[in-house]
Amino acid sequence: MQPHPGSSFLSAPPPAEKPPGAWPRLWRRLLPQSLAARTTLLLIGGLGIIQIIGLTIHALDRFDFDQRMIYERARSKMFTYYRAIVETAPSDRDRELAALHLPESVHITLTPGPEPDMINAMALPPHPQHHMPPGEWNGVHMSDDVGPVPFSHGGPHGPGGPFGPDSPGGPHGFGPENDPGMGPLPQSMRPEQVLITPTSGRRRAVAFLLPDERRWVTIHYILPRPSPFRSPTFPIAFLIMTFAGGVLILWGVRRLIAPVSTLGAAAEELGRNVNAPPMPEDGPSEVARAAHAFNTMAHRIRRYLTDRTLMLTAIGHDLRTPITRLKLRAEFIVDDEMRAKMLGDLDELEAMVAATLAFGRDASQREPMGQVNLTALLQTIADEAAETYLDAADNIAFSSEMPDVLVRARPMALKRALSNFVTNAIKYGGGVRIVLLPPHQGAGENGAESTVTILIEDDGPGLPTEDLERMFDPFVRAEQSRNRETGGTGLGLSISRNIIWGLGGDIRLGNRHPHGLRVTVTLVC
Repeated sequence: MQPHPGSSFLSAPPPAEKPPGAWPRLWRRLLPQSLAARTTLLLIGGLGIIQIIGLTIHALDRFDFDQRMIYERARSKMFTYYRAIVETAPSDRDRELAALHLPESVHITLTPGPEPDMINAMALPPHPQHHMPPGEWNGVHMSDDVGPVPFSHGGPHGPGGPFGPDSPGGPHGFGPENDPGMGPLPQSMRPEQVLITPTSGRRRAVAFLLPDERRWVTIHYILPRPSPFRSPTFPIAFLIMTFAGGVLILWGVRRLIAPVSTLGAAAEELGRNVNAPPMPEDGPSEVARAAHAFNTMAHRIRRYLTDRTLMLTAIGHDLRTPITRLKLRAEFIVDDEMRAKMLGDLDELEAMVAATLAFGRDASQREPMGQVNLTALLQTIADEAAETYLDAADNIAFSSEMPDVLVRARPMALKRALSNFVTNAIKYGGGVRIVLLPPHQGAGENGAESTVTILIEDDGPGLPTEDLERMFDPFVRAEQSRNRETGGTGLGLSISRNIIWGLGGDIRLGNRHPHGLRVTVTLVC
C-alpha cells in the first residue's frame, strides 16, 4: 500500500476522509475526466444557450410578424366575402352565398339581425348625413376623386377608431396598422353598420349591415395560430449553425489542448528516460515558455544525476584502492581467525561499495528501450534460479495464462530487477512462485494503456506491516530474518524499484495469509 503523500512510516496515519455524498459521486461520474472533453462541453453548452436566446428573440419577432400577417389576410378575406355578396342583387344573394367556396374555418350567414353579444364597431356612419352639404361627410369635404372612406379615423373608441390597438376591433385584423378601410368599394356599397364579437380567442365573428336591405352578413372565422417554425429554413438553419459551431469548437479545443497533452507525454517520458529528447519550443508564447521551462528543468535534472554519478564513481574509485591495500595487508596476519574476520569485513565493505556505485550510476537508464517477451523472460529467470539453487529447485515454479506477453522495457535492467525479487524469495522463503496475469486495460487517466501484473510469492515469515513500504528505502534491512548475514546491503529493493519506476510501472509489497510475502509488479504493455 502506498503511503500518504507527505508522510513517513513514523508519522501518524492521516485522518480518514469523509466519503462524498450520492450527488457529488454522480456528478463526478457524469462529468468528463479529460480537460479537452470538459472544455468542449462548456463551449458547446455556452453556444447552445446563446443560440437558444438568439432564436427565442427571433421567434418572438417572427411571431409578432406572423400575427400581423394573419390579421391582414383575415381582413382581406372578410372584405372579399362581403364584396362578393354586396355586389350581387338582393334577390340573388342567398344563391351567391351558397355558391361561394369557403374554407372549413369560415362560415357566412345572411340573417335579419346580428348576434346578441356583438358590439358596435363603428364610430362614424359610413354615409353622409342628410343635413350635410353635398360632397361632405361629417363636415369633411369629399371630392369625386377621394379615395376609399375608412370605417373610422377617430371617435369614442380612441385613436384609430374601433379597430385601433385600444379598441375591441383590433384583434380582428382591422386595426390601423393594416388598412382599416374597405378598399376601392363605392360609397353606396359600404355597410351601414359593423358589429364584432368582443372575444379575444382564435374564433372571431364580424357582421356587416347591408346598405340596400335590412339584413346582416355575419362571417364566422377562425384565425390560424402564428408559428415561427412554419418556415422550413428555420430548423435547417438551426441544425447547420449547431453542427458548424460544434465542429469549430472541437477543432479549436483539440488545437488548444494539444500542447498540454504534449507536455504530459514529455513529463512521462522524462520519468522513464532521463535522456529523453527535449520538447519543441514553438507555438503560442505561453506554450513556448512552458516548453522552455520544462526543457530547462530536464537539463538541470540530467546535470544533477550526472554530478551524482561522477561523485559516487570517484568515491568508489578512491575506496577500492585502500580496500585492496587492506586485503593485501590482512594476508600477513598470523592469527588465522583474525585474518578471516578481517577479510570478511573487507569483502562486505567491497560489496557495499559496488552496490552503492550500481545504485548511483543507475545503469538502467543507459540501456535502450525495446520489445521484451515477458513470458520468455520470466521462464528464463525461473530456470536460472533452479540451476543456481539446486536445493530449492522443486519449490520454484512459473505459470502464465498467456503464451506471449510483450512489454516495452530495457531487457537487462528488467531482468536484473525481477531476478532480485526471485532471489530474495528463494533466500528468505525457501522457494518462489511466479505468476503472470493476463494484460488488462487501464482505468481513469491511464485508460489508453494496457498493463500486465506479475506476482512473485514465497512462503517465508513475511514482514511487519509497518516495514512493507520502508523496505524500498536505501540501506534499510529487516531486523530478523533479512539481516546482514545473508549478504544483503539494503540496496537491492531500491535499485529494483528505480528500474520498475523508470519503465513506467509500479511495485508493491504485501503479506500473504497465513504467512509469506507477495511482490506485485505492474508493467505497461
